[in-house]
Amino acid sequence: MNNELEMNSNTLVEFLQKPASEFTKADMIRYIKENDIHMVNFMYPAGDGRLKTLNFVINNLAYLDAILTCGERVDGSSLFSFIEAGSSDLYVVPRFRTAFLDPFSASPTLTMLCSFFNKDGAPLESAPEYTLHKACKAFTDVTGMEFQAMGELEYYVIAPDDELFPATDQRGYHESGPYAKFNQFRTECMKYIAQAGGQIKYGHSEVGNFTLDGMVYEQNEIEFLPTRASDAADQLMIAKWVIRNLANEYSYNITFAPKITVGKAGSGLHIHMRMMKDGKNRMLANGILSETARKAIAGMMVLAPSITAFGNTNPTSYFRLVPHQEAPTNICWGDRNRSVLVRVPLGWSAKTDMCMLANPLEEESHYDTTQKQTVEMRSPDGSADLYQLLAGLAVACRHGFEMENALEIAEKTYVNVNIHQAENAARLESLEQLPDSCAASADRLQQQRAIFEKYNVFSPAMIDGIIKKLKSYNDATLRADLQNNPEGMKELVKAYFHCG
Repeated sequence: MNNELEMNSNTLVEFLQKPASEFTKADMIRYIKENDIHMVNFMYPAGDGRLKTLNFVINNLAYLDAILTCGERVDGSSLFSFIEAGSSDLYVVPRFRTAFLDPFSASPTLTMLCSFFNKDGAPLESAPEYTLHKACKAFTDVTGMEFQAMGELEYYVIAPDDELFPATDQRGYHESGPYAKFNQFRTECMKYIAQAGGQIKYGHSEVGNFTLDGMVYEQNEIEFLPTRASDAADQLMIAKWVIRNLANEYSYNITFAPKITVGKAGSGLHIHMRMMKDGKNRMLANGILSETARKAIAGMMVLAPSITAFGNTNPTSYFRLVPHQEAPTNICWGDRNRSVLVRVPLGWSAKTDMCMLANPLEEESHYDTTQKQTVEMRSPDGSADLYQLLAGLAVACRHGFEMENALEIAEKTYVNVNIHQAENAARLESLEQLPDSCAASADRLQQQRAIFEKYNVFSPAMIDGIIKKLKSYNDATLRADLQNNPEGMKELVKAYFHCG
């Protein structure tokens, strides 16, 4: 049996005994018939970054075939700000590879993510999902490689404090129960996400924990495995939807907001990337970071200021991206260095077989560990439009291969010290800084927009819409304005508590 099918958590993969990428309409009909499914849901991301839902009851087989084949018509002007009400009709058509059994529906329901099409039956150019598709295609056309990604999804769980086994403030990293209160909730989320097709690496409690006004706030993280960037975005969208729905059942509150109070850990959405060709990871060469990886990093160094327009999309984002904390503010990269913007995580490049050393009864495994090497962009947070963010990162990595001086830029921006230590002040001064507000991010996107619009990846209408939204916050001086205003900060956090 195929190792990827055996013990697969995806309910449909297990039943159909084929990878999700091979699902067909006939497979959907067969699963619905043989599992007594009563309803079908279409879900699709709108301009606010959340999944929207359209419910169908299965009237009969002919109707089921019609909705799976033709999709349905929706009001685009209610979903996206860039679509005019006078010509707002769009089609949503399901992508069968995203199908999953809804774990929250009282009636057995099959749910699928959808793509948007315009009145002529062509993919909607400004749809976030299609923008990511175009970005990945352009990356492959230029480099000959496949762009893969995965996310580290951080969030806070909030519930009444039981005062038993109190956690140590801001020391929750990988804490076990009973000091970590929501491990069971997180593992149940992971089960549902995996059943829906999410390729999860692991989950754990994170640094952030505190109590406030009788409520406990505990930070958690679910990290995914690298896969095609378009699938990575789909999986993150479904994961956020699952976490919120299960929290609702538990009467917990959940936030993916980048910052919820001063002096406590904010939540990021770190994105790991790798470049694949012929089934091989091209991030390493002879056990060290490859020229390929360094070119991609150089592209991210150049476009980092405008990537914030996709990955840090509301004013609270820039209360997380402040100097001298773990979230990055300086445009640089380094190995295993958490003070930089792009980190090269510890890989498995050692020549020892650690499994055999830990377990003397095991024989040498000869496992190909090069597949594990990624590079990590640390600036994005939970306010991100997932499809736009991954598209922007694909553009940035592609741009690295189009720059003649990419390796020179990579060398110039490499940092192998903690740039926040006093003795490294001169090195810090030499580095460019990330934007400090939505307004500044909009300005940088305007300056660099031509790179994102190249190959028709980001449509001009989409870039215009992003810039307009960012500027509408009028937050150029907001960090300074709220520095000694806790009540103002509280109101700001409340306004963007359920972002993304």
